[in-house]
Amino acid sequence: MLELTVEQISMGQTAVDKPAALQLLADLLVADGLVAEGYLAGLQARETQGSTFLGQGIAIPHGTPQTRDLVHTTGVRLLQFPEGVDWGDGQKVYLAIGIAAKSDEHLRLLQLLTRALGETDLGEALRRASSAEALLKLLQGAPQALALDAQLIGLGVPSEDFEELVWRGARLLRRAECVGNGFAAVLQQVEALPLGDGLWWLHCEQTVRQPGLAFVTPAQPLRYLGQPLNGLFCLASLGEAHQALLERLCTLLIEGRGQELFRATSSRTVLEVLGGEVPVDWPSARITLANAHGLHARPAKILAQLAKAFEGEIRLRLPETGQAAVSAKSLSKLLSLGAHRGQVLEFIAEPSIAADALPALLAAVEEGLGEEIEPLPTLALEPVVAEVIQPLVQAPVAGALIQGVAAAPGIASGPAHVQVLREFDYPLRGESPAVERERLQQALAAVRDDIDGVIKRSQAKAIREIFITHLEMLDDPELGDEVEQRLRQGESAEAAWMAVIDGAARQQEALHDALLAERAADLRDVGRRVLAQLCGEADVALPDAPYVLVMEEVGPSDVARLDPARVAGILTARGGATAHSAIVARALGIPAVVGAGASVLLIAQGTPLLLDGQRGRLHVAPEPALLQRSLAERDRREQRLQAARARRLEPAHTLDGHAIEVFANIGESAGIAAVVDHGAEGIGLLRTELIFMAHQSAPDEATQEAEYRKVLDGLDGRPLVVRTLDVGGDKPLPYWPIEQEENPFLGVRGIRLTLQRPQIMESQLRALLRAADNRPLRIMFPMVGQLEEWREARTMVERLRQEIEVSDLQVGIMIEVPSAAILAPVLAREVDFFSVGTNDLTQYTLAIDRGHPTLSAQADGLHPAVLHLIDTTVRAAHAHGKWVGVCGELAADPQAVPILLGLGVDELSVAARSIAEVKAQVRELNYEHTRQLARDALAQGSAADVRALVEIL
Repeated sequence: MLELTVEQISMGQTAVDKPAALQLLADLLVADGLVAEGYLAGLQARETQGSTFLGQGIAIPHGTPQTRDLVHTTGVRLLQFPEGVDWGDGQKVYLAIGIAAKSDEHLRLLQLLTRALGETDLGEALRRASSAEALLKLLQGAPQALALDAQLIGLGVPSEDFEELVWRGARLLRRAECVGNGFAAVLQQVEALPLGDGLWWLHCEQTVRQPGLAFVTPAQPLRYLGQPLNGLFCLASLGEAHQALLERLCTLLIEGRGQELFRATSSRTVLEVLGGEVPVDWPSARITLANAHGLHARPAKILAQLAKAFEGEIRLRLPETGQAAVSAKSLSKLLSLGAHRGQVLEFIAEPSIAADALPALLAAVEEGLGEEIEPLPTLALEPVVAEVIQPLVQAPVAGALIQGVAAAPGIASGPAHVQVLREFDYPLRGESPAVERERLQQALAAVRDDIDGVIKRSQAKAIREIFITHLEMLDDPELGDEVEQRLRQGESAEAAWMAVIDGAARQQEALHDALLAERAADLRDVGRRVLAQLCGEADVALPDAPYVLVMEEVGPSDVARLDPARVAGILTARGGATAHSAIVARALGIPAVVGAGASVLLIAQGTPLLLDGQRGRLHVAPEPALLQRSLAERDRREQRLQAARARRLEPAHTLDGHAIEVFANIGESAGIAAVVDHGAEGIGLLRTELIFMAHQSAPDEATQEAEYRKVLDGLDGRPLVVRTLDVGGDKPLPYWPIEQEENPFLGVRGIRLTLQRPQIMESQLRALLRAADNRPLRIMFPMVGQLEEWREARTMVERLRQEIEVSDLQVGIMIEVPSAAILAPVLAREVDFFSVGTNDLTQYTLAIDRGHPTLSAQADGLHPAVLHLIDTTVRAAHAHGKWVGVCGELAADPQAVPILLGLGVDELSVAARSIAEVKAQVRELNYEHTRQLARDALAQGSAADVRALVEIL
């Protein structure tokens, strides 16, 4: 890359006119060996094509493409003309920069050089410079612009104290590439300056790459050094770039307007107050630049002149660089982009002129902006075209068996009612902002009332929680601000609303996290409900007779409005077992199979369907005999469930007298009496993270102790197995910021996370020990993968136990990571028990995300590889007199229960509704037979083979 040095500068030159100045430059370039004789003709020819005057007394003479062969070495030479040279059109040049370039190596130099053009009276300063060093300082010393845009604003960020807020601000600067990795640590050591109104200021010059300012506000009120902490400015300082902003901020504070910053609900508001780069949502268009030498002076000048013909703002940016857009009417700004051939240009125009300006600008770029251009190669596009060809999807034939994802248990049959998403037709432009705003508010109010009704009618907590979240989505201030901006630009309520919803959903889907992507479906569901209200569309009439609902992806609101007495089952083309629609279906007791593929949408209306929600199977137009057998199985299952409920309080013993304990999985103290009434012999998994998630900040020790005490009181002497805080991965805490990870499931989660915050773990352990009294308490640590993690956690428990006496305490770990199962023979010497979390153990063993919408059906805990790890764990534990429980979903799987029993598992912990059924199944088994079944299962090659074995049983 070209660099400017004092050796390239010749001071105090004189020339009577431009030709004489060009002669001087050519002679100097030849004398220094940069070019061959004859390059002068190229300099002259270039001036005839268009002036090389850049502005502020600077010209950049350079050759034409035809004289490129005369260039020996790329370089520049600078001539200062204190008396000035007339460059034509009344333009005075005090500094001529002659360029010898073989290709476009000089563009980066021009990009840096144009920073100086914004300086006031730079031309006069160049004329008066008395040394090469002073002149070079003028060119390179221009301050860089301060980065301050939407990505540097964080409002309502989760933070427990001042240090966390500093860390969040530094992270924004690092993501914007303003600072290096060590900036946050250095910033933590800087003394904060109070500005008033609860606003604080920090700045640092170390590891700064470009000046930038971040502004963050806490999610809940904080105090620092005895004063309110309402907002924090974090400055990456470099030169004087921040002076103008600081002066503006001081004026705001003097005027008493500081609250406008920390009370803002959108980044746009903050930027408007501070004068930062406010994001615009104007029409835009893109085109690839084909000019051989990129957007250099001549084509840039033509582009700027064309843009000036339109009375309105036009901006240009290079999307791939992430830099801010610049004015397309400014030659210097266009040159500062340093655009190369093959880069994409994005034009952004004010709505009032966009329809005329954008096509004209694209046409000018396509024609070469006054230069002859060679078309860009198109060969690279051919493979992309081939990839988008989709295979032909055909409707499944009668008698077909389709394997989907088991989402809600039960057997259902009935005619297919295929319901595809409706297409709404609406205008893009609105009558007026006021009218469209009122229409939207009415639609939002109607949807809120509808959702409120669903929440009040719903008996299931899972449904209520989902729709409470939907209400929060409707009231999201960020979404509201973006919609309002579009309404002001003349868009209709429908167009503005759906554009914002679609953009937000796409962002969530792009996070490469299956669970978060599925939650985007909730946002789209809310969006379509509001759109339907705006368009005045009534709900589709449903059949009167019981039917199987078939949709691409059923939204939670669709499921919640269904009548379980009329909807026999649910079948979807997309989605996974963790989608909210599946959760709601389970809560309503509607059998469901999801992720069955696009072909199910082509099933003819009224086609008989048979669903097995336990196995995830769909039979299309089944044979009468199969249908009769399945319905008979459903009836027998219901009879068995009734008989099981009658004996739910009895222990579970096999026919030959082998006992196994059946415990319950719970997430909170509420309903503990009902859990015991379901027949639970104890709690095998208390998910304490749900207690933490129920609070806006980390619950203190007293709050936790009260919650744990309620559970122990309700158990009345039965054992309680508690999993310590298990967050990270798919379970982030809003007030516990975690660095974004490419794969959070393989990152800092479970015990790895809590060991980083020992004060959090210690507080939880104290609360548990204090709540125990003389009752049986079992503490287990999640996601242990290494011996050192277990020992560090155990040491903390032993230290606290010296302070808090507990008479009946056991400490163990969860087996969720394959390394822990393999290390079980070593760990078993030190732990009191193991509890196998088959959900995570399966996904880590098979390398399949259990929430993946299409692969989750393959994440089967009865895979022989998973069973071998459980077998290893049980053998190691029993060799040292320790017990093993299973608390994952596999523990309630009717096909898995006999195998787990045969492997020697001592305890099964399941959802309360499954306790009676699991106990009843154990009573029908012979323990010796299950041992042989387990040995046979370990010798199989797939989960399907294992399940086939159980089918024979």
